[in-house]
Amino acid sequence: MPRELDTYQVLDDRFNVVRGDAALEPLWTGCRWAEGPAYFPASRTVVWSDIPNDRLLRYDETTGSVGVFRSPAGHPNGNTVDAQGRLVTCEHSGRRISRTEHDGSVTLVVDSYRGRRLNSPNDAVVAGDGAVWFTDASYGIGSDYEGRRAEQELDGCYLFRADPATGSCEIVADGFLRPTGIAFSPGGTRLYVADSRANTIRVFEVTDDGSRLSGGHLLATGTAPSLDSMAVDTDGRIWIACSDGVRCYEPEEGVHLGTIRTPDAAANVTFGGPRRNVLYVCATTTLYSIMLAVNGLGGAVG
Repeated sequence: MPRELDTYQVLDDRFNVVRGDAALEPLWTGCRWAEGPAYFPASRTVVWSDIPNDRLLRYDETTGSVGVFRSPAGHPNGNTVDAQGRLVTCEHSGRRISRTEHDGSVTLVVDSYRGRRLNSPNDAVVAGDGAVWFTDASYGIGSDYEGRRAEQELDGCYLFRADPATGSCEIVADGFLRPTGIAFSPGGTRLYVADSRANTIRVFEVTDDGSRLSGGHLLATGTAPSLDSMAVDTDGRIWIACSDGVRCYEPEEGVHLGTIRTPDAAANVTFGGPRRNVLYVCATTTLYSIMLAVNGLGGAVG
C-alpha cells in the first residue's frame, strides 16, 4: 500500500533516495509558467525559463539572488548545457534552437527541417558528439500565450537530431502527439522521450555511431496528467515533472517508485549543486529545490 507523507508518496522501497527530513524549498516565485532549468557548475547558477513573460531567469545558489538573464528571449522553454558549458535553448516564438556563446552572443543551431519551419522546440539534450536532440511539440504556435500563434508547417510533432557541425537536421522518431521531455540514460545508450498529450514515456536504443535510434517501446504511462520533462540520476532512475509533482520511475520496467509532491503542477527538473544531488524543480510560478541521496547526470552525455 502507498505510504502517504507530507511531501512524498512512497510506492516502492526503492524510493529510499529521498530522505524523510528533506524539505522542498521554494527559492523564487513570480513566473507565469516556469520551465526548463539548466545548471551551470562553474558559476553555481540555474538558468530557467518563464515562457509567457518571454524571459530567462538566473538563480545563484551561493547567494540566493535571482535576476533576469535575458529578455526578450524568444519565449524560451527547455534549456540544457553543452560540453563547452554553453546554454542551449528551445525558443517557442523563434521556432528554433539557439546557443548562447561565452561572450553572450546568440547563435542559431537550427530553425527548419527541409525548408519548413519547426513547430516550437520544447526540450533538448546534447550528446557527447555535440549533436542536439530535441522534441518539437506545437504548444508555442497554438496561441499567443507561450509564443506566437502561427500555422504549422510540418505534418506532425517529431523528435529531431541536429548536427551543429554540418547544419543537418533529421527526424529520428515519430508517432508522438506532443513530445516534450527528453533525457539520455547513463552512458547515452538509451534515450527517454515523454509525450505530455499521450501521458507516456517511450524508451529508444541509441545506435553505436550515436546518430540513429531503434525501438521506442512504451516504458511508462502516468495516471496523473501531463508527464512533461525529466532528468536521470547516475543509477538510471527517471525523475519526471507532472501535474502532481515529480515522479520517480525505475528504468527497466517503468515502475513508479514514488512522487515528490509540489504545491502546483511541475513542468521540468534538473540536478545541480556541487555534488549534483540537489533537484531543482520548475512548478508553475515557482523554482524549488530539494536535496536527495542520489546524484544526477550533468552536461552532455555519451
